[in-house]
Amino acid sequence: MSIRVLSIIIPVYNESATIRLVLERVCAVKLMNGIEKEIIVIDDGSTDQSGEIIKKYVSDSRESIIFKSNSRNSGKGASVAKGVRIASGDFTVIQDADLEYDPRELNILLEPVVQGYADVVYGSRFLAGKAHRILFFWHSQGNKFLTFLSNIFTNLNMTDMETCYKMVKTSMFKSIKIKEKRFGFEPEITAKLSKIPDIRIYEVGISYYGRKFQEGKKINWKDGIWAIYCILRYNLFP
Repeated sequence: MSIRVLSIIIPVYNESATIRLVLERVCAVKLMNGIEKEIIVIDDGSTDQSGEIIKKYVSDSRESIIFKSNSRNSGKGASVAKGVRIASGDFTVIQDADLEYDPRELNILLEPVVQGYADVVYGSRFLAGKAHRILFFWHSQGNKFLTFLSNIFTNLNMTDMETCYKMVKTSMFKSIKIKEKRFGFEPEITAKLSKIPDIRIYEVGISYYGRKFQEGKKINWKDGIWAIYCILRYNLFP
């Protein structure tokens, strides 16, 4: 498949400790086959120094970076939806601003796209072969349960529905109206993608450098409960 430009959406909320390094790594990565990057950064009403750090980096960088700010915190889903509306690349991928995912592995996701196999590629934290920080047992089991529940309704055999790394053909991404403002957009997107006729969805194994809550991790058990609701809502009542 011919792909000239990859749009990379980076939603940011209070990530002043990591956002500069994430931007440096995204800018530094060389995508395969000479694929160009369209970097879209959405500051979701951060109350720390994230916005100022991003502005300075954008002004100093030789890379062309699109920077937008939300006047108030609207949620990751809302920021992703805003980025998708802006995206003009052939494919679009989500990159978190917290260093849990390594931008150098974007080429792993690109491989089945470049080979012409995939319209969508999920980066799975649970497929073997890559570094994976050992953290919370119940958190991992929760992720696996949500993926299992999602699979029941989508009839997909995914291993990691909740992954940040979702690379989607931009025209397909734009066809989806994202309604969920927070982390519920993960099962929402998966449900809606699964309903596109003849869509080709792939998974690849990726590394995962997870954080503890005291290190800034934001998702919690309430988001898990809401994810269950979203799985039912967007699969049973589309």
